Amino acid sequence: MNYSILDLFCLIGAVGLFLYGMKVMSEGLQKAAGDRLRNILGAMTRNRFTGTLTGFFITALIQSSSASTVMVVSFVNAGLMTLAQSMAVIMGANVGTTFTAWVIALFGFKVDISAFALPLIGLAIPLLFSSKSRNKSIGEFMVGFAFLFMGLSLISKYVPDLQSNPEMFAFLQQYTSLGFGSVLIFTLVGLVVTMIIQSSAATFAITLIMCSKGWITFDLACAIVLGSNIGTTITPILAAMSGNVAAKRTAMGHFLFNFLGTIWTLAVFYPFVNLNCWITEAIGQGDPESLFSFVNQLHVTAPDIYDHLFDGSLPQGHETLAKVLQMQVSVSFGLSMFHTVFNLINLSIMIWMTNIYVRIVEWLIPAKRKDDEEFQLKFISGGLLSASELNITQAEKELYVYAERVQRMLTMARDLVHTRDGSDEFVKLYSRLEKYEDISDRMEIEIARYLNRCAEGRLSNEGKRHIAGMLHIVSEIESIADCCMGAGKILLRKQQAGVTFTDGIYHNLDSMFDLADSAMQNMLLLLKNIENANMADINASYNKEREINNLRNQLRSANVENINNKHYEYQAGIYYMDLVSDIEKTGDYIVNVVDSIKAEYTHAPQVA
Repeated sequence: MNYSILDLFCLIGAVGLFLYGMKVMSEGLQKAAGDRLRNILGAMTRNRFTGTLTGFFITALIQSSSASTVMVVSFVNAGLMTLAQSMAVIMGANVGTTFTAWVIALFGFKVDISAFALPLIGLAIPLLFSSKSRNKSIGEFMVGFAFLFMGLSLISKYVPDLQSNPEMFAFLQQYTSLGFGSVLIFTLVGLVVTMIIQSSAATFAITLIMCSKGWITFDLACAIVLGSNIGTTITPILAAMSGNVAAKRTAMGHFLFNFLGTIWTLAVFYPFVNLNCWITEAIGQGDPESLFSFVNQLHVTAPDIYDHLFDGSLPQGHETLAKVLQMQVSVSFGLSMFHTVFNLINLSIMIWMTNIYVRIVEWLIPAKRKDDEEFQLKFISGGLLSASELNITQAEKELYVYAERVQRMLTMARDLVHTRDGSDEFVKLYSRLEKYEDISDRMEIEIARYLNRCAEGRLSNEGKRHIAGMLHIVSEIESIADCCMGAGKILLRKQQAGVTFTDGIYHNLDSMFDLADSAMQNMLLLLKNIENANMADINASYNKEREINNLRNQLRSANVENINNKHYEYQAGIYYMDLVSDIEKTGDYIVNVVDSIKAEYTHAPQVA
C-alpha cells in the first residue's frame, strides 16, 4: 500500500472541508429557519420514544449513522434541539445503522449521499445571490450541507486503503489465543480501524475477509464489530470541534452511549455471542462459527485448494468455493444479527436513562461560564399548546430567565468599559456581547410568538391582560439588550478613535452602572413574582429611575465645565456622554417594564 505525503495533506484538507461545512450549515440553519425548524424538531422529539423513532428513520433513510449524528450535532449547535432531545435521536440512530448493515448483507449496496453534493451546490448558488436574506441563509445551509458530505466522502477516499490490503492484519493471528484478552485486543482493533477509515461498513467488510481466511474466529469478529461501534463516534466528535459546548456534549453523549453499551456486552460476551449464533441458525442461515474451523482444516488438508480459493483461481462451480460462500453468508448474517441485537438491547436499557446521560455529559463537559453562549428557552417548549391559561405561567417564568440573561449583558458592558483597548480580552468580551445580543433577539421572537399562540386560545379577561403586558415587557427587555450592545459599539468607536478616559470619567460611569444595575435587580425582583407584584418594589423602581436621571443631568453639566477646564479632550467628553445617555436609556426601559407590571398585574393607578 503506497500512501504519500500528498495523500496525507488531502486527508487534512478533507477534514477541513468537513468542519467548514459543519460551520456553514449550522450558521445557515440559525439564520434561515431557527424558529420554524425548532418547532418541527420539537414535535418530532417531544418525548424520548418519538425522538428515538426520528433517529431510526433518518439513519435508515440516509444509511449513515455518522451523517445523522453529525446533523444532530449541528441542530444542537444551532440551538434547534436540546441535549436531552439529541440523546434520544442518537439512540435511535444507533439502531437505524443496523438497517444499513442488513441492506448490505442482503443486497450489497449503499446510498452514496455525496453524489448529491454538487447538484445541491448548483441549486444553492442562485439563492446566495438572492436579495432576500432568508433565501441567502437557505443557500448557505445547502452549501454547508453539501460541503459536509463532500468532506465525509473525501475523508473515506484519502484514509489509508485498509480494506483492499487485508494482509496488514495477518499479524493479528498471533493474538487470537489469549482468551478474553484476545476479545479486548480485537475490540480495540475495531475501534482504531473504524476511527481511521471513518466507516463501520468498511470495518465490517475487513472483518468478513479476516473470517474467510481463517485468521480469526466468529467471536473475535464480533469483538471487532463491537469496537467499530465506538470508533464510529469519531465523526460527530470531529463535527463538534467547531461547535459550542452543547454540540460537544451531544458528541460526548453519543460516545458515552456506545462506550457503556460495549462495557456491558463485554461483561457477558461469550453467552451473548452464543445467543446470536443460535438466532442465526434458528432463522436458517447456518452456524457462523463453522467458517473458521472449515478454512483452517482446508489449510492443513488441502493447501493448494486454500491458496487457489483466495487468489480467485477456483472455478465458479467448485464445491469448496460454494461451501465457503455459503459460510460467508452465515458469518455476514451472524455479524449483522450481533450488531442489531446489541443495539436493540442497548437502546431498551439506555432509553430510560436519558436524563442521567444529560447530567453525566454536563459534568464531563462543563460550560465555560455558568451561562454558555447557547440559545435555549427554559420553560417554553416547541410542542403543541394544550391549556393557554396554564401556558401563561410558563411564559412568565421565561420572561424572568430572559431578563436575567439581559442583566448579564449589562455586566459585560460595564466590564468592557474597564477592559484595555485593543487587547484580546476586549475582542473576546465584545464578541460575547454580540452573541448575547443575537440570542436576545431570538428569545424575544420566540417568546412573543408563543404569547401570540396563547392569545389564540380561550382566555379569561385577566389572561388577555397578562399577555398584553408580557408582550410589552418582552419588547422593553430586548431594548435593554440593545442599549447594552450600544454601549459596546460606543466603546469600539472610542477605541478606533484612540480616545482615552480619565479616572474621573471611569468613576462617574461606574456610578451610573451602579444605579442601572440596582434598578435592574429591582425589576428582576418584580418579574420573579410577577403575579404578586409588590407596590413597595414598584415605587422603589421609580425612585431608582429618578436617581439615574438626576445623575445624568449632573454629569452633563459637569462635562461642559471639565472640557472647558481641559480636564480631558472634547472627543473623550463626546464618547463619555454617549455612554451616560445610553445607560440612562436602560433606566427608561426598566421603568417601562415596571409600568407594564403595574398596569397589567396590579389594580393601582399608573404613574405618568
